[in-house]
Amino acid sequence: MLEVITGCMFSGKTAELIRLLERMRIAKLKIAVFKPKIDTRTQNQIKSRNGNELEALVINDPKEILDYVVQNQVDVIAIDEAQFFSEELVDVCDELADLSYHVIVAGLDTDYLDKPFETMAQLIAKADKITKLTAVCMECGAEATKTYRWRNRKDRIIVGDSDMYKALCRKCYAMNMRAKHKRPINMRFGYEPRTKTSK
Repeated sequence: MLEVITGCMFSGKTAELIRLLERMRIAKLKIAVFKPKIDTRTQNQIKSRNGNELEALVINDPKEILDYVVQNQVDVIAIDEAQFFSEELVDVCDELADLSYHVIVAGLDTDYLDKPFETMAQLIAKADKITKLTAVCMECGAEATKTYRWRNRKDRIIVGDSDMYKALCRKCYAMNMRAKHKRPINMRFGYEPRTKTSK
């Protein structure tokens, strides 16, 4: 099967991935964990914010996963930070799942502009099981679903943590984006937001 764990930053995606893999280890399943080379926050491991960690193979190309599986006996294939991989990862995961491997992929659903990462969008569409996690809004404490980059950097892919990103709820995200980009309140389509007196 193909299983996807997704959500905004700080929602516990890696923690959930590690939790599932630890259970599978108890069940005596053989696990291989992969992460992209671009993620330099940790080396040769995936690590959650609560301190749990697992050894991981660092790769550039999704096809390296296939090469590893051919040469090693594996039951479960786990991939963290999948949004950093090319869309080639989709075909690799699809093929492995078809070959009866349990594939678990974790990654961000959208970027800092709230645009879906193409690789993750396709994996979610093909997944047999999806876990969508949320965080706590770092401004109001509500349920957060958006990743907001508070530093003024325009590159789509910038690896960072709380030094650059916040988890925000929809309302706080919209307010911050309007203020940051000096947009009027009718931010996207020219409509005024609904109020309690609006009909």
